[in-house]
Parts: sequence; structure tokens; C-alpha cells
Amino acid sequence: MNILVVGGGGREHAIIRSLKKNPDVKTIYALPGNGGIAQDAQCHPIAATDIDGIVAFAESHPVDYAVVAPDDPLVLGCVDALEAKGIPCFGPRANAAILEGSKVFAKNLMKKYGIPTAEYEVFDDMDAALDYLDTAPIPTVVKADGLALGKGVIIAQTRDEARAAVRDMMEDHVFGASGDHIVIEEFLTGPEVSVLAFTDGETVKPMVSSMDHKRAGDGDTGLNTGGMGTVAPNPYYTEDMAQVCMDAIFLPTIRAMKAEGRTFRGCLYFGLMLTPTGPKVIEYNCRFGDPETQVVLPLLESDLLTIMKATTEGRLAETDVTFSNKHACCVILASQGYPKSYRKGFEITMTQEAAAHTYVAGAKLEGGKLLTSGGRVTGTTAVADTLEEAIREAYRLSDGVRFENAYRRSDIGQRALLAKS
Repeated sequence: MNILVVGGGGREHAIIRSLKKNPDVKTIYALPGNGGIAQDAQCHPIAATDIDGIVAFAESHPVDYAVVAPDDPLVLGCVDALEAKGIPCFGPRANAAILEGSKVFAKNLMKKYGIPTAEYEVFDDMDAALDYLDTAPIPTVVKADGLALGKGVIIAQTRDEARAAVRDMMEDHVFGASGDHIVIEEFLTGPEVSVLAFTDGETVKPMVSSMDHKRAGDGDTGLNTGGMGTVAPNPYYTEDMAQVCMDAIFLPTIRAMKAEGRTFRGCLYFGLMLTPTGPKVIEYNCRFGDPETQVVLPLLESDLLTIMKATTEGRLAETDVTFSNKHACCVILASQGYPKSYRKGFEITMTQEAAAHTYVAGAKLEGGKLLTSGGRVTGTTAVADTLEEAIREAYRLSDGVRFENAYRRSDIGQRALLAKS
């Protein structure tokens, strides 16, 4: 069986490694992939947002199944385009991917169907938004409506910060058209939890929970990034809490989307806040999270391709989805200066042991060498019987990945350890 995977980051590397475990998988094509993924798949330089190019490639190669991993091509209708050519896909169609593509849509859906989330107001007029901020509770959260590379959410600690965020989005268009509409919402408190879930539009089978570390610096300081590391499972997410979330959030969301004529099939990411009054949705993503995937999939005991095909074919209820009771930790190595400006082109070296546990995100092959080409460069994952062991092993393995200008947080998993103590 030949599989096409759209995307080129650490998440896609983790997905490809998991798919390769199935003995029926013959060839995996990655569009565009990256220098590290090239060790596990055939990479072709077609951008994940080049829908026409992806379809043309799929038609000219023996592709039996496609996995569309990133948000942009999903929102742009990559699944729709491939399915129109008779290629079955894992991932939601564009009319369901809007759940991530528009925060206004997501918030209004939750309000309409009684799914717990932060109180909010929607604005398409800057002056009205600024007037609202004169009396809005502070801190507050300002969100651009559309996709913004994970950077379109500002937690404003003061009214001046909130006003500046509104002007940046609506007047200066720092996020382009994504800021034409904005959401200003209540600031929630409590532990954050990420839960990815397989769904075929009827059945929901959650994956193991995880805890992301968004800030660039130790102690959750510095700028927000795409994620500097993850651990799984999240100790705050108990069995009782999981049942509450299934009943109040997961199933109601899937049913709401079906009722709206937007049946969601694929992986739905629930970003949750466990507030003093119960769990609430911070955000939905229409795909696997990054770097959550890098700790969740190594704990998956069932076959990933079998599960993916079951979501596509509406057979998830009868399909086994089992996870290990072990713990996983992923440590990200980034380029110094990320998430702002950083230098590229440094050679990456890895010990053989480290390479076997490392997913490559921002790297290219040039002259037979693997060179840095992005902000987040690698993610090294370890699985162990305890969280303490997983963290220790992930850092030990990460020591075997080297490139000039590298940096990492030294405290991935420490909040989780405190929660367990």
C-alpha cells in the first residue's frame, strides 16, 4: 500500500514513523517532507498549500491513501480535492476544518450547542472593539479569527496591551485577513490539557492526554512558541475528568458539527482548560497537534493506519484504539532566537541511538548533510514506565542531537511532576 502524507514537520515525521509499522505499507510519499523525513519517506518539494500540485502528484503516482496533516491544506480543501479524484483521505473536509479555520465559527457553534467555553464577544469593527475594552474584565484574550501560524492569540494583562492587540490585528493587519474579524474573550484559569481524538463523525475515541510547554524559556517565561516540549499523559486529566469531557464536550461537538451539515472525520484536537467550574474549550484544532503527536503516537499500541482508514470509512466504533500505560516526554531543540529571528544552515549531527528517537522538523538535506532550516529543529521522545524516567531519558537522548546555535528548555515535564507529587 502506498501512502501520501501532506506536510513537512515533526508531527508528520511522527505520523510517518507510526504508519511504517504496518507491514502492508510499501511506500510513503511526503509533500514536501524535510531532510530528516527523507530517511523514512520519499520527499517531493511540493508545498502543503499547493493543492493543485498535490492532486497532480497523487494522480501521477500510485497513491492508495492520503493523510493531510497540517491546518492550512485542510482549511483550503485538500481532502475535498483528493477525494474528488477517488483518493481516500484521513482528515476533515474544508467545511468541517472551519472548526479551526474560524474562531468566530467555533465560538458561535459552542454557544449554540451549549458546549462550555469562555464568555466572548465578536467584532468586525475596530472602534467597537476598542470601546468594549473600556469595561471588559482584565486580563482578557484577543484572538484573530483565522489561521495565524499559531500566533494569533494575545493574552493581554492590561487594557493598553489589549488595545494594542486589537490595533495590530484590525488596523495594521499583522495577521493579514485573519484579523478582519476578532474574538475578545474571558481569561480562564486552571491547568491546560491537550486531548487529540479520532472520530468518524459518529464515534469519538480520544487518545492519551498531553501537556504542552508553549513558552520559549524555563519557568514558562518568554514568548509563545509552537511548543518547546510535551509530556503524556497529563496528570491533571483524571479518568473522572475524561468522562466529564466526553459527555460535555467531545460528543456534543461531533454531534453539533453533524447537525450543521459539517460531519467531522479525522483527528480533532481539544485544547481544554480545567477551570474551577469545570472543563472548558480554549480552542479546537482540526488535526494532530505539534508537538503533542510526538508523545501521543509513541504510546499508541494499535495500528495507526487501521484506525485512520476506519475514520475514513465510518468504522471507528468497531476498531481497536489502545494506548500504553507508560509515559512519554518530548524535548524540542530549537534555533537560538526562535520564535523571532534566528540563523539557519548549521549541520545537525545525531548519535545512532538519538536518531532512532528523534523527529525532525526544521531541517534540509544539502550536499549530503542535514542542515537546520527552521525555528524548531528536532524533537526527541522517550517512553518509560514513569514520568520521571521518561523525562530523564528524553534529555539524555537529546544530548545526542547537536547543532550550532541550539537551545532547549531544561524544565520540560516539571509542572507535571509537581502535579503528581
